[in-house]
Amino acid sequence: MRLDIRKATVAETLIDLGARMGVSMGGVEACKGKATPLSGQFTLREALDRVIRDRGCAYAFVDSRTIRFTAARPAAPERAVIAVRAPSTDEPIAPLAPLIISAGKRPARLGSLPGGVSVIGSPQLQDTGVDETGSVARQTAGFITTNLGAARNKILLRGLSDGTFTGRTQSTVGTYLDDVPVNYNAPDPDLRLIDVDRVEVLRGPQGALYGGGSLSGIYRIVTRAPELGAYSASVTAAYAFTESGSPSHRLEGVANVPIGQKSALRGAYYYDVDGGYLDDVNLRLSNVDKTTRRGGRLAWRAELGQWEVKLAAAGQKVSSNDTQYVTLAPGGPRRANQVRETHYNRLAETSLRISGSGDWGRFVSVTGYVDHQYASRYDATLAVTQFDGRAVELGLYDELAHVRMAVEDALYTGPAVGRFRWMIGAFTATSIEQGDAELRARSSGVTRSVYDEDRKDRLNEYALYGEATYDLGGGWKIAAGGRSFKTTVHTRSYVLAPPPGQSRDLDRKATFNGFSPKLSLQRDLAGGGLIYILTSEGYRAGGFNSGGLAKPSASLRVFSPDHLRNYEVGATLNPWNGRVNLRTALFYDDWRDIQTDQYFSSGLSYTANIGNGRNKGLEVEAAWRATRHLTISGNALFNRPKLTNIAPGYGIANTASLPGVPDVSFGSLITYQRAILTHATLMLTAETGYIGKSRLTFDPRYSPSMAGYYTGKLSAQVMTDRWRAALFVSNPWNSSSDTFAYGNPFSFGQVRQVTPQRPRTWSFSLTANF
Repeated sequence: MRLDIRKATVAETLIDLGARMGVSMGGVEACKGKATPLSGQFTLREALDRVIRDRGCAYAFVDSRTIRFTAARPAAPERAVIAVRAPSTDEPIAPLAPLIISAGKRPARLGSLPGGVSVIGSPQLQDTGVDETGSVARQTAGFITTNLGAARNKILLRGLSDGTFTGRTQSTVGTYLDDVPVNYNAPDPDLRLIDVDRVEVLRGPQGALYGGGSLSGIYRIVTRAPELGAYSASVTAAYAFTESGSPSHRLEGVANVPIGQKSALRGAYYYDVDGGYLDDVNLRLSNVDKTTRRGGRLAWRAELGQWEVKLAAAGQKVSSNDTQYVTLAPGGPRRANQVRETHYNRLAETSLRISGSGDWGRFVSVTGYVDHQYASRYDATLAVTQFDGRAVELGLYDELAHVRMAVEDALYTGPAVGRFRWMIGAFTATSIEQGDAELRARSSGVTRSVYDEDRKDRLNEYALYGEATYDLGGGWKIAAGGRSFKTTVHTRSYVLAPPPGQSRDLDRKATFNGFSPKLSLQRDLAGGGLIYILTSEGYRAGGFNSGGLAKPSASLRVFSPDHLRNYEVGATLNPWNGRVNLRTALFYDDWRDIQTDQYFSSGLSYTANIGNGRNKGLEVEAAWRATRHLTISGNALFNRPKLTNIAPGYGIANTASLPGVPDVSFGSLITYQRAILTHATLMLTAETGYIGKSRLTFDPRYSPSMAGYYTGKLSAQVMTDRWRAALFVSNPWNSSSDTFAYGNPFSFGQVRQVTPQRPRTWSFSLTANF
């Protein structure tokens, strides 16, 4: 490829080279000194060798598209001496390590793309004990999850909430495992973050590149690819103790096995048990909310000249013995249900990725298949008692959903021609969701069916999308993109509801078409920063309501598509020779025909368009390498979400806000690391987060306040090349504040539900690397 790169430092040159060549580069801060211009025709290896010559570093290919840099090893001394390290006081403080993100459909340095983008790399994930979705929230601006329980939660980004319930409305945040979407309208599967290279978060609508279901952003888990030519393995065991709860334990293992010179196999397995901490006084059971999770991944990768093939599979099973909310009673918070509210979530995913690159450009094809099953049980006694004339001893609601989804995403990126860059893609997806919901009542020892629905939804989506960027000169770039899409929905439903209910059938189809645009203007700054302005859109398709004891009214039988338009200005700055990284954005979002999951008085759900809304706010992320040993980072979101136009018939006050969205949330992380012996390192971390107060529903008049609480985690770790021992303390001040969650729709409005934080938990883990 012909290159013309003129940067101030070697690290900046390598990052620019990686972005142009379409490869990820990690650890470039190991290469010191000023850069020499890179101009001419080079292969990737030729360019690397030229850039790092005599710069005190070396590189190795993790795979054909990922390169890691390390400091060149000095010659070994004649005899080893164990001593405390004492670095020279005049040693310069290294800049923050740059990160690569590929959620923009092409590799790029974090901070070089317009928009709200966050990345948590593998070292930080491991150092801070981030192993599930909820832990990401403290380290990412505007990232909030509900707290109903593992594999039951919703993810909310940038203060954009369609409600606290999870029903048939498509998710506002797209969850991806590598390049495959793994969620549609189900709760977040809460995939275990084991053997992960990084987590990427894109805030704001991503309809142009990712289509429906990315209305407020993308949450993407990027796994570690099999490494060629290197055997490696690790095993981790952990034990945790929760005050006033039962113990937890975890076991996980990872192995990488090369197969010949051009292929490799990588696998990971994990088994977790989270002990319960709530007692049910009615059932006379202790620590009822125990959760078990097991799963793993297996990937095979092969290099075939300019082409690469990766075949991967992943699976996870989560089972919870009960939910984790309590109710407020005269004697204080307590749990007193008639039945245990169990939950089961199973996800299986397979994918085939074929990619190739050369002077002709770059092509990537991803074919994926997802099989997702989940089931929940609720105590529906209070709801059934409201409409059933007979005395009810027990009400039960069971729901089961089975989603099968096949996707194909093909993307071609053209070769660089002067100042012009472009890419074009095609996407198709087919999903089939089969659901069964049953409401039963027991009277005089006899159990009878009050409501039973069998429903099947088939969705097909077809889309063409693309993006083009033109370098205007002087550091200015303009980019335009968009997605033309067509979505078809076919719903069949069969409802059996004895009187006072109404049995009925439904068979309806609909087609939704549209175009989702994106436009940005940016100026690149010295030191890798930029300023930008951006507008983008997101959307969700419409659908049909079929549930309820009686046939839905004419106004509720169909819900329309909704869409969100985003306007944003932002900047990325890297002052103090790269020791500080600051990313900030000021945004305004206009949300039309908001889809939301609501509930009838029976506790059964439906989807409605509740009106129009908006949100405006400021998000900030910053990191500072204060000394060679100390790094401080923080994030914050300040926003004012509001319902601006309310659909008739809901009786909501004009002062309504978006539910579950605090005006303020922030987090911080302090990391201290230094060598204590020749081959050992001590690391200390302190992490905290704050979730401001919000309301459970759209209408503040009848909605209880929740949140307004702090979270936190402390750790101390000792690491060598072979071992890592870590001690973590979660919720160190043992707060029991009401977290952002909603427990049971069948008792909403009749009892006040509260979801306390997990009590103070001490955990110890030991990892061995081979």
